[in-house]
Amino acid sequence: MKRELTTKLLPLVAAILMTATAFAAPAAPRARDLGVPFDGTPGSLNAITDVPGVTVGHETIIRDLAENRAVRTGVTAILPRGRESMNTAVYAGWYTLNGNGEMTGTTWIEESGFLEGPVMITNTHSIGAVHEGVIRWRVAQSAADHSGYFWSLPVVAETWDGHLNDINGFHVRPEHAAAALDRANGDEVAEGSVGGGTGMICFEFKCGIGTSSRIAEVAGDHYTLGVLVQANYGRRENLRVAGVAVGREMPGDLIYSQIGGDAGMLSSIIVVVATDAPLLPQQLERLARRVPLAIGRTGDTGSNGSGDIFVAFSTANEAASRGFTDATILSIPNDSLNPLFAATVQATEEAIINALVAGRDMLGDQGRRARGIDHNELRRLVLPPSTEESE
Repeated sequence: MKRELTTKLLPLVAAILMTATAFAAPAAPRARDLGVPFDGTPGSLNAITDVPGVTVGHETIIRDLAENRAVRTGVTAILPRGRESMNTAVYAGWYTLNGNGEMTGTTWIEESGFLEGPVMITNTHSIGAVHEGVIRWRVAQSAADHSGYFWSLPVVAETWDGHLNDINGFHVRPEHAAAALDRANGDEVAEGSVGGGTGMICFEFKCGIGTSSRIAEVAGDHYTLGVLVQANYGRRENLRVAGVAVGREMPGDLIYSQIGGDAGMLSSIIVVVATDAPLLPQQLERLARRVPLAIGRTGDTGSNGSGDIFVAFSTANEAASRGFTDATILSIPNDSLNPLFAATVQATEEAIINALVAGRDMLGDQGRRARGIDHNELRRLVLPPSTEESE
């Protein structure tokens, strides 16, 4: 009896030990941990979830298949008001630097000024599955009104992960979108090869999801602005970190030299900007228009084949979407927006570099590889010699 009990308990004990080890493991370093300097003051998490109410969830799909095929993909969900996003929209605006990509639902954002529901990010050929998954999930959450009538135009964005992922295998299904939504929380946000960023590459290094935030002071009031990116763009030779041209000093294991052709056809980035500052839709579009300034700081120029699409939303003015005829709508004057413009550029740049730093070596579809950036080499190139000597 004792042996039988022990046999039954061993798997449970092992699982507990594994869980404890996972929680005890040190967090992966971020760009600031390496000493990379950035402008501005971040929030406590330095993440989009510093904006009150915003939650993020990932569903990561990693499987090895027969005949040297591999699945390296997933879904990321950003909910502007957490579960309340299903019932209460937010003011929003969007912008594209170059349109060789997809973000569904943007025509309604432009027409109505509202983002209704979550923002989802996945790979290029999984837009449809995630779109269906969001609608199924919303119906399951009883998002329809009392009459049973329901409609939804989900916002689903993509970048291409076909170098490391079996992208034509249709491995992302509607239930994966639901899982990402179910996992969404307001805690620290996992970065790098997670969720929609699982198979992504930027500047020919392993990359993926990155996030950052800033505290902006506007006329004596303090607001939080957060950014999440799915980065999948750029040639190594152009990479700049904190203004330093580091890419040309790291010439090894170039991705595009492995596959040939026009590297510009493989460039994309999705950026989500969130803030609790009271802004109107056209002001949020103006925030989205500042995102390319940050992308340029990292060394990219928005190539012809690039899908660079950005959406910005504000969690303020909750009454605006509830149909109250006597709702009071607040907004910051245009003349006072400069601190938020700066916060957008600063947080976007850091989010991209965080995605780069979080990337780890990955073996993917058909034996293709992408290596993560060398942290020590990055420190050596970015930090002044006196800084490294003093440490």
